[in-house]
Amino acid sequence: MRALVYGLARSGRSSAERLEERGDEVVLVDRSLRNEDELRLLDGVELLVKSPGVPGEAPLVAAARERGIPVWSEVELGYRLLPRARFVGVTGTNGKTTTTELLGEIFSRAGLDVAVAGNVGTPLTSVRSADWVVCELSSFQLEDIHELACDVAVLLNLEPDHLDRHGSFAAYRDAKLRIFDRAGIRVVPRGLELEGIEFSAGDELPAEPLIRGAHNRENAAAATAAARAAGIADEHIADALRSFPGVPHRLEVVGERDGVRYVNDSKATNVAAAVRALAAYADEPVHVILGGSPKGEDFAQLAAAIGSNVRSVHLIGAEAGRLAEAIAGHRDGTLEAAVAHAARLAEPGHVVLLSPACASYDQFENFEQRGEAFRRLATN
Repeated sequence: MRALVYGLARSGRSSAERLEERGDEVVLVDRSLRNEDELRLLDGVELLVKSPGVPGEAPLVAAARERGIPVWSEVELGYRLLPRARFVGVTGTNGKTTTTELLGEIFSRAGLDVAVAGNVGTPLTSVRSADWVVCELSSFQLEDIHELACDVAVLLNLEPDHLDRHGSFAAYRDAKLRIFDRAGIRVVPRGLELEGIEFSAGDELPAEPLIRGAHNRENAAAATAAARAAGIADEHIADALRSFPGVPHRLEVVGERDGVRYVNDSKATNVAAAVRALAAYADEPVHVILGGSPKGEDFAQLAAAIGSNVRSVHLIGAEAGRLAEAIAGHRDGTLEAAVAHAARLAEPGHVVLLSPACASYDQFENFEQRGEAFRRLATN
């Protein structure tokens, strides 16, 4: 078969490798392709595998659909390459990576052969074998699934995000809810009026989670419900809850200097995530760094979450101006300037919190690079 892989980041490279392993002829196309004359690349192509970063309306993708060429997400290909594995899928606006990694820890504690993959950074197509796969699924990945079926499908929450890509909250919601297509057991947040096993932050758990914040207790409740649905005993769930330290770039304490703690929440790329971070530190004096590249969100909810404990607000990146219209703060511009300014204002016992509420693509390649930059600034 002749297959075209569109987008050559981690998931694209992994898809190409697996397709070539099984003897397919693979055409590689970088997502920077702009020339519509390159539609000739589709000649003889029987399948297009699309990386999450490639929009569905990209000319090459649209042309493939018009010609009747199947368009698959990378996770669709990965699913089909693991016909004997059982799947737990996790989606939602916030908390996906934490919940996915926590579930992986729970399955490991139970002695099960488990792989953790998907939007966590490990392409699903890179998984060669596993009895269970816990897969984080973004709205971009769910756009082009066809046969992917989760034995247990988890929806954590639904709040506006990626409106710049999806165009509307309704379209974003529809993409997220595709996780329930062909699902065996549904795990859903209480109050969303969806059928399934419900969970909430107030649930009784087999152990209190080590990770901080009410939102993380909600993540722990979702993981507990999903693990129980998969048949895992509470003793293994409790072991994982007591020891799981969280994930990088999510309320991660990366340093302490002169009695001031520096907390990296670079993965908070939307308003709802930043609001949760502020709530987690509501009882401590905080200097918060906000801003980055736009996602089309309204900052009113974020402004309302700035409590009296917030001693200073530092605005950076492309959204600094729009944030300043909603929130009084210092327009520092760059992360380096913001950290230096916050450090000068902070006193022993205070927290400098990077929780941007924005994407990172104006000044960084991704939120990980932004978080690592913050780590270096906090420790130098």
